[in-house]
Parts: sequence; C-alpha cells; structure tokens
Amino acid sequence: MDIEDLLTFVEVADAGGVSAAARRLGVSKSIVSRRLARLEAELGVQLLARTTRGAALTEAGITFRDHAARVGAEIEQAREAVLPAGDLRGRLRVALPLTFGPSHFAPVLGEMARRHPRLRIHTSNSDRFVDLIAEGFDCAIRVGYLHDSSLVARRIGPIHGQFVASPDYVRTHGSPETPEELVAHQALMQGNEAWRLVDGNTVVTVQPQGRFKADNGTALAAAAVAGLGVAMLPDCLTHDHVASGALVPVMTRHPPPAAGVYVVRPPGQHPPRKIRVLTELLIEHFERNPQLWGFGR
Repeated sequence: MDIEDLLTFVEVADAGGVSAAARRLGVSKSIVSRRLARLEAELGVQLLARTTRGAALTEAGITFRDHAARVGAEIEQAREAVLPAGDLRGRLRVALPLTFGPSHFAPVLGEMARRHPRLRIHTSNSDRFVDLIAEGFDCAIRVGYLHDSSLVARRIGPIHGQFVASPDYVRTHGSPETPEELVAHQALMQGNEAWRLVDGNTVVTVQPQGRFKADNGTALAAAAVAGLGVAMLPDCLTHDHVASGALVPVMTRHPPPAAGVYVVRPPGQHPPRKIRVLTELLIEHFERNPQLWGFGR
C-alpha cells in the first residue's frame, strides 16, 4: 500500500472533497483521483461516495480514516527519525495573519525554505480566524491575545501596542483619559472584541462601540488617520504615523497590556520537527531583530 495514497485519502476525508484536498496538497485533482482509485482498488472497498458537493465518507471510509491518519502520523515520525540531522522534507502548511504575514513572517519562512530545499512550504495569509484542524494546517502564527482552546501554543515574543487617534479627532471629541470615558468614544475595531487596559496593577476590560470595523490592522490605522475614532493597535502599525504627527497616543495612563506572538498547532504529544524548527527560527529572528519587527520596546 502506497503511503502517499493513504495520506491523500486522509486529506480528502478531512477537506470534504477532491478539489479542496488538491489545493491543500498542492497537486492536481487528477493526481488525487488516481491515488484514491488506486487505494480503493487495493482495499476492494469504496471509501468515498462522490457527490455534486464534494465527497462523503462511506461506512468503510469512516472506519478506515482514523486508522489511516494514525499510520500516516507514525510514518511521518519515522521519517523524521531517520533523516540526517537538521534535514527537513515534506510539506508545511502555515496560516499567517494578513496584517503581518507578508512583511514580518514571510522572510522567516523564506529563510526556512532556503535552509531546507526538500521542504515544501505552503502559506495562507488572512486576518480571519482559521480552524487549523478543519482546514488542514500544520500550524499558525498568531498575534495578540490567545483565546482558550485545545490548540498548543508556543510564545515567540511580546508585542506592545497603544491607543491612538488623529489630532483632528482629539480636537473635536476630546481625548479619553479613563476606561469610562473611552467607551463613550467612537472605537475602530476588527469585530465585537473587548478591549483590555492596564489600571494600576490590574487589567480591566471594556466593551467599545463604533461604526467603523475592518478585519485588518492596516485598514484600522488608516481609519484612525482619517479621524474616524480611537484605535488600539500594535506599535509597528502606528510608529510612523505617530512620528509624523498623523496620530497621537491617547489613554496613556491606561495602555493595553502586552500581547504576544505565538506559534499554535493542533494538540499532539510530539510536534513535528518542521514545526519545532520554524518556532526556533522565529524566536531567533525575534531576539535578533526586535526593533526591526517593531514588536519590542
């Protein structure tokens, strides 16, 4: 039984169809279909029922999928165990935030690809919340405050931020000084998130309100420059605007607490070596260039 056929079946089962699995694997749909046909012929059973909406597991497919996934994971660990020291191969799918991915994390992934020429790296840049397990990602790099989840997280370093507004906004609406005053102002947000503020030795949470929302930090910075309200943003997105006078810090007595940069992955006792290598490379890059990234103070 071909291991690639086995792993391809797991991808199709998890992705819900041949097309989605082909995109994850970075191969054509015809290759995926041939692998599935070969596996079903060898087993003598139908694993997938093709539909107009994709593919659904048959009863045999449901049973076989879990066994195939376990075998695939064990084969992956066995491959890593016999590879030359430092050598990586296979595929690494990483979800990156659009706000920072191309500018801050892509160079690190490029360096990883240069050091490991047999490793295939597939990245997806989006500020939406990505379900790593359902969408077939090996890991994600996330920036901010992590929510409780079953994912395993490794902190890469701190990221500092501040509240900002344009001088015109401050002249017209005043500068908020307390958490109570802040909630009366127009907030520039990604969604319906709460804002956290440092108040002495404690962290308080407020629920801001506003009419302008965007799922991208750069867009929120532009809205703040346009005078639409108060934004809570990382220093690396506001540094140039503050230096030019286009934005001014507000709520300086109650800054947001330091957030973090994290590598998160699905739960599992032994993370693949390619994720460990990526994490170590990010930590190395972060410690060597904190000001270049704009995440350190």
